[in-house]
Amino acid sequence: MGKESDDAVSQEYPYFWSKGSSIALPDFLMKYKPSMVQNDGTKPWIWVEGSKQNPDTSESNAAAAISEAAAFLKEVSQRVEEIKNDDSIPMRSNKKTGAKSKKEVREKVQADATEKLKDISIRHNYVCGKWLIFAPADKVDLIWSKIATSLVSGALASTCAFLTKVATSPANETPHHQHVICLYMPDVYDKEAVTDVMKVLLRNHGVNLSGVKSDLYTGAGLDSKHSSGIPSTVWKNTTLLADSEIKDLKDLYFSELNVASTSVAKPDEKKDQPSTTTKKKPVLKKKTQDDPFASEDEADAQEAERKRKVQAKGKSGKRSQTSDMDVDGDMDVNDDMDVDGDESDRPKTKKKKSTR
Repeated sequence: MGKESDDAVSQEYPYFWSKGSSIALPDFLMKYKPSMVQNDGTKPWIWVEGSKQNPDTSESNAAAAISEAAAFLKEVSQRVEEIKNDDSIPMRSNKKTGAKSKKEVREKVQADATEKLKDISIRHNYVCGKWLIFAPADKVDLIWSKIATSLVSGALASTCAFLTKVATSPANETPHHQHVICLYMPDVYDKEAVTDVMKVLLRNHGVNLSGVKSDLYTGAGLDSKHSSGIPSTVWKNTTLLADSEIKDLKDLYFSELNVASTSVAKPDEKKDQPSTTTKKKPVLKKKTQDDPFASEDEADAQEAERKRKVQAKGKSGKRSQTSDMDVDGDMDVNDDMDVDGDESDRPKTKKKKSTR
């Protein structure tokens, strides 16, 4: 890789991991999480290098390729602007005269420019590039960790991919921020190799892919907003695989993920599940006055209590018609409820006095 722009990295950079690093990869990934590392202008990326060597591209070749591509892009931008302002080019095509529309003329210029950029890359042996993956801030740590681990010792290690990086968090809080993850390949024009990497990313990681971009494009400043209107990616997803195949590969990943999650959860679930002979929680009996369903023992106890109170009042010389009503009549509301809101424990019966 060249040493220009965002594709440059030094192995002395503290956020770069390789097999020669003094820290193990799991520890590195735990220590430097993209959601936690904030970019202050000096640490825009976290890098992990795979087992394969970087492609052999000299700095001079990369610089020459980028310089030529940048100059060419200016020419294309100027040509696109001329087409826009050329009144002799109709807005709509004409089948009778064979005249092309502005859109058709512009797209032809852009398609030719794409082929020219490919030629510049090949002539200067500067054909490396990357798959672009976007991850939301709340999931980026997990996605990044799995891709980095896969590149070093997993499914991605068997592909041509050799390096990956993830953007750190912005200095200022940004709503709905997406982290870009780049997975580097030695030759973006090797369609078969690029497709193999794509299949692993879909089948083994279930990620959302945003196309393949050449390092030459990055160095020359070609992005989606460039005035030339040239597509900013060498490959789009659907030029490599059909939508149905992309969906099938991702569905396989997520179905296996669900099965794995279920199997891991089962032991814990068993602990939490009640037995088939679950005992019902005891229902606290609410003590009520004059319970018609009270047992004989309870009735005897209630009658004994009543007599005791009557006798006690008789001894004090206050036995009267009124006191009899106090005992046998309705209970005081304040005595009926305890501090917790439950009825008092004192059993009371309400008996109708006999008349002779």
